[in-house]
Amino acid sequence: MPFSTYLRDDMGSATISPEGPFEAGSWASLTYVYTAGRFGIDDSGMLKISWRTTSDMGKPQFDKPEAPNYTTVTASNGAVLQTWFDRVNIRPWTNTLVIRVGRGYLKQGETITVRFGERSGGSPGIRMQTNFEASFEFKTFVDAFATYEFAEIPHSPEIALVAGKPVRWKAIVPSLVPANETFRLAIVGEDLWGNPSDKGEMRLSLEATPPVAGLPKSVEIRPGKAATVIEGLSVAAPGDVVLTLRDAEGRELCRANPLRVIEAAAERRYWGDLHCQSEETVGTNSADAHFAFGRDRAFIDICGHQGNDFQITDAFWAELNRLTASYEKPGHYLAVPGYEWSGNTGMGGDRNVFYRREGRPIHRSSHILVTEHQPATRERHTAHDLFEALKGEDAVVTAHVGGRYADVVYAHDPRLETSVEVHSTWGTFEWLLHDALGKGHRVGIVCHSDDHKGRPGATWPGASSFGAIGGLTCYFMPELTRDALFEALRRRHHYGTTGNRLYLDVRGRFNAPVTVFARDPKLGEDKGSSARSCIMGDIVRAGGQTLELEIEAVGTAPIERIDVFHGTKLVRTHRPEVAPDSKRLRVRWQGAEYRGRGRETPWQGELTVSGNRFSEAIPVNFLNPALPFTVTQPGTGLSWRSVTTGNLAGIDLLLSDGRKGSVAITTNIVSGTVDLARLGLDDTVFEGGGLGRQLMAYRLPESGGPRQMRVSHSAAQSGAEDLPVYVRVTQEDGHQAWSSPIYLIR
Repeated sequence: MPFSTYLRDDMGSATISPEGPFEAGSWASLTYVYTAGRFGIDDSGMLKISWRTTSDMGKPQFDKPEAPNYTTVTASNGAVLQTWFDRVNIRPWTNTLVIRVGRGYLKQGETITVRFGERSGGSPGIRMQTNFEASFEFKTFVDAFATYEFAEIPHSPEIALVAGKPVRWKAIVPSLVPANETFRLAIVGEDLWGNPSDKGEMRLSLEATPPVAGLPKSVEIRPGKAATVIEGLSVAAPGDVVLTLRDAEGRELCRANPLRVIEAAAERRYWGDLHCQSEETVGTNSADAHFAFGRDRAFIDICGHQGNDFQITDAFWAELNRLTASYEKPGHYLAVPGYEWSGNTGMGGDRNVFYRREGRPIHRSSHILVTEHQPATRERHTAHDLFEALKGEDAVVTAHVGGRYADVVYAHDPRLETSVEVHSTWGTFEWLLHDALGKGHRVGIVCHSDDHKGRPGATWPGASSFGAIGGLTCYFMPELTRDALFEALRRRHHYGTTGNRLYLDVRGRFNAPVTVFARDPKLGEDKGSSARSCIMGDIVRAGGQTLELEIEAVGTAPIERIDVFHGTKLVRTHRPEVAPDSKRLRVRWQGAEYRGRGRETPWQGELTVSGNRFSEAIPVNFLNPALPFTVTQPGTGLSWRSVTTGNLAGIDLLLSDGRKGSVAITTNIVSGTVDLARLGLDDTVFEGGGLGRQLMAYRLPESGGPRQMRVSHSAAQSGAEDLPVYVRVTQEDGHQAWSSPIYLIR
């Protein structure tokens, strides 16, 4: 414990009322009462009330009684209190209301009362944290002797946060199954903030084309269940299945993710989220609940746990290993042991370490928050030290961007570091892949959630510094076992998405045999095998032959474009056919401030249509319900507040005429005007500096593009450098996916 333990039983007590439970993201008014202990609080002593670092509960404010989050603080004896809110405590309890006894003091039994969300002046209350949590704690620390030495009271008050009513639906099926093999359908309703809801009460009708044996015509959603699972389904013949959920009036609520049925499957497709944290480090809810959520609420096949190493005690490391072993059920669910090596940015930045087996050591970047006197392993301060410590281990490493970012230029080990994470709930980081490719590293692409909210595999950003839906990775494996998973990671046989389950297939063919390597031939461990084809992630010595690439994407929404990259260079964009006078205009913004923690870019924008009108405006990736756009002038004016963290957001306008007038767009980052008469089929781009910040405008098909696209591409390696070829798919709803590169080598 990093706080004083001096006579903590004598430091007072605290209560909170009402006790709840409260709906996550709702407005509430809470009364917190601290009662001073035996020593009271001396003149200039302090009280800290803290909640978790990653919580997005509203920030208390003290001078606007009519505004959200208004908070009052009073002492029962009339002592003058100085109050402020900041991130001034030790993680994971950094969000802190600080109360200083400025004039006067407290004696035993006297109280300090905090009214969070005081409503008497017109405030709606304080906004509760937007993700569910069984025990949201108001950690209480007391500086009774005015020494700035804080002791935590024995029992801090807590409340429960639960999901609200469902506002959207998900239907989850496997991506690939053989004909006549049984599979399951999982139906989940999510509330406004992305929490799986157990408050649904309705009848849903189910439709499938072609027919799915065992699929009922309807299903009853009952309160008390956060998911409905239908087992024993099958499809008789190969093909693509479209499964639709409708409400009682016949309106489409959602479609299931693409399901492809084939005659036989040498390799299956399994979905995983390997990168998440729980309350034992800096996340929310327990590690046990974490693995259960991935299995029973997100319906992923593979789940990992990646707590910050400097917060993982030896005891918790042992508990994590016990949990992964207990949840592991090959063929049904994989739980992968590991940790996040959280070195300072200048010493290599964040890495995810995954072990194939339990019982392996944790090599920490530091022991700054581990208070054990004799930790089991010594510190590994740099990424070089980490790679040295992992030599000979049955482990793989992923470079990722979180609070710190991985510097793959500073350090990389091709034997261990087989992939880079280009998307998580922190944002989108294609630049990390480009860093790796620029150094000649041969890595695959993964996307995971880096979940801190107790929702691995189904993470929404909420209203805090997280700016994106958490990612998912599709792994190509012959069976659902750890051995198959680690082989897929080492062969880079996977692709990543921004959280949807788009179906992506990228295959290459050659006119004559080539050499395909399962491991990087730089390591001297693989002589390769002869083949005429390859898939994403393969390393191929083609002898100058042309790679004929076949790309197929089946989206969870209409597909906007497929981009093909040669290394860091975008060489081709494939888009669905769109009329040159299409009335559907997309205005899109994207990018980040810079690579570090403060990467979020707030966009404050407005647009004005002149010489034309819009009949409808549709948001894209407005992920924070508290930040909607506003129609300022019906048919001609909009304003918005939005946040991007390397990812994208935007607004679609349905215009009365696709060729008349102009659209003037003004933002705090970059501005520009689009002349609709001159706008062709290409993007109009206004550069905004920073890290890939852009404002764009372009046309989309009026009735939506296709959900399935097949395109071809040719590429040939020449010279001494590798030619990595990969694709990025962008859907109209803002979701994206990236294939691991095929590496054409000399």
